[in-house]
Amino acid sequence: MSRRSDFNRRDFLKTSTAAGAVAVAGGVWSETVAEESNSPNEKINIACIGTANQARFSINNIKGENITVVCDVDQNYLDRAKADFPDALAYVDYREMLEKEADKLDAVVVATADHTHAPASIRAIRKGLHCYCEKPLTHTVEESRLVAEAAKEHKVATQLGTQIHARDNYRRVVEIIQSGAIGEVAEVHVWVGKGWGGGDRPEVAETPPKSLSWDLWLGAAPERPFAAGRYHPAQWRRWWDFGQGTLGDMACHYMDLPFWAMKLRHPTRCEAEGPEVHPETCPLGLIVRYEYPRREGLPAAKLTWYDGNLVPKMVHGERVPSSGVMFVGSEGMMFANYGSYRLFPQDKFKGFEPPEQTIAKSIGHHAEWIKACKDGSLTTCNFDYSGALSEAVLLGNVSYRVGTALDWDAKNLKATNCPEADKYIRKEYRSGWEVA
Repeated sequence: MSRRSDFNRRDFLKTSTAAGAVAVAGGVWSETVAEESNSPNEKINIACIGTANQARFSINNIKGENITVVCDVDQNYLDRAKADFPDALAYVDYREMLEKEADKLDAVVVATADHTHAPASIRAIRKGLHCYCEKPLTHTVEESRLVAEAAKEHKVATQLGTQIHARDNYRRVVEIIQSGAIGEVAEVHVWVGKGWGGGDRPEVAETPPKSLSWDLWLGAAPERPFAAGRYHPAQWRRWWDFGQGTLGDMACHYMDLPFWAMKLRHPTRCEAEGPEVHPETCPLGLIVRYEYPRREGLPAAKLTWYDGNLVPKMVHGERVPSSGVMFVGSEGMMFANYGSYRLFPQDKFKGFEPPEQTIAKSIGHHAEWIKACKDGSLTTCNFDYSGALSEAVLLGNVSYRVGTALDWDAKNLKATNCPEADKYIRKEYRSGWEVA
């Protein structure tokens, strides 16, 4: 497998990415810019931080490039990845890997537990590496802002792992909403009937298996004893120290659609309700209400999220399935999910002809990112867009945990009416794992 021994190709890739970003931001992107900076036949060198489960899905989508490093705290997972990529170097500590290998890499894929997303991503970005990260982008609101700002500063290509964003139906829904087919949309409901939460911290400490580097798995999180079947590999989402429950797991997928279609960014108010707050684990059901200001000639809007055992069975008189999005417009309503949409009232929209397609078919969510790494094109879920989305998502759990509505100053990352929210907007890190 080819390996680079100097910075020449990486410098070229960084230059082309910066040129593309400037061209897009300035609204003057042209095929000439892309052709001059593009090197589509040259494979990029990628390190994979996390190698199993969702990480394996990403690896399968980028394996046409050079997988030069695999990194995992679980030796069993690492051995499987090494068997698939025998020429790749193997590490258990991504910090050591980035210190030793960054100059031979172009990019990283971060697919770990949520609490590791920001520490790993920001270290890679500060090394000048392009970054693909699973959702939510980070574990806290502040981390999302820091990672997005670092990506902008270092001019790297980024993409959040919201793969549904690349589905054709999402694109058609965005076109229909933005065409005004259901009038002005000032209300939207989003729900997912899934419940990551519940349980108490185990009282008995257990010895981790020899294959698992438990201290490295904990990373930035507070130290705690290992407990078999309670955290790694599949249960960490339900614990505040490692995940953000169903909201963190699914909202970046489903709230992404109204964010895109309605051009949302930062809410001005956020209020959550659910069961009594547990100090260790996330709720089995949650409702979060967001308020958004007027933007780009669009009306102020309200977005309501529901999950777990609090999802609705009816929305505005229409029976709905266990997950989806309902846009409520001045001239009608639209239900949508990742694969289909319906307009209401049905009689009014019988024979509806959708507007002309204006959003191009995706070449693939991972492929968009690979292309951006090579030619500087802009991905659709870059960290500027998806960082703001993740901030809003995670703010819902902040409101829930402090037990009050938040008046939100997005510029300064402050709940102006609730100073105690600060301890959930940001967090403390174990020494050696800091983000800021």
